[in-house]
Amino acid sequence: MVEGEQVTELVRTRMRDDPSVVALVARAADGDQHAWDEIVERYAPLVWSVCMRYRLTSHDAEDVGQTVWLLLVEQLGRLREPAALPGWLATTTHRECLRVVAVARRSQSMGSKLEDTLPFADPSAIDQEIITAERNAALRAALAELPEHCRELLSMLVSDPPRSYAEISAALRIPVGSIGPQRARCLERLRKSTTVIALGEDEIPTSAPGGGPRV
Repeated sequence: MVEGEQVTELVRTRMRDDPSVVALVARAADGDQHAWDEIVERYAPLVWSVCMRYRLTSHDAEDVGQTVWLLLVEQLGRLREPAALPGWLATTTHRECLRVVAVARRSQSMGSKLEDTLPFADPSAIDQEIITAERNAALRAALAELPEHCRELLSMLVSDPPRSYAEISAALRIPVGSIGPQRARCLERLRKSTTVIALGEDEIPTSAPGGGPRV
């Protein structure tokens, strides 16, 4: 079994060496809209989660997110280490959140909450957010490699609110009794994905990327 610390180091290594991130950055910097859209889809949860650690309002979090993406547009072709994009996004979001909180404090709209907010900006917590974002991106990539029926089945099994086996059976036109075995086969295929193997043998969760219900 791969222990938690080993898994964390495996993901960190993958982040440093992940050629897919380098390729995405290069394509987006060359004006590839699909690559840019993939970057946003892949890392928007990371930006949002950092904002939430500062207890920003939805409006302020949206403003921070917009600023971060605009800054990335400006810096995309000048990133010294394209593979470190997740860290750049987390650090930039962290700084923008601090700026928003400081401005709000000066206007006394948040009183003395700045001190209450800072513990949520613990670097180790933000580091964990980066690891989570990369793990979820790997799981999404692995899911995309599965046959369509597996993607549909696993998606329905982790839906929120949960769907009953009867509903899944009717929607997918499969017997209720075959859902469990098909689920097991699909998860086994997921475990054999090279992107999942890079996370560690026991790191594949039975939940949706981002923390959905277990399947």
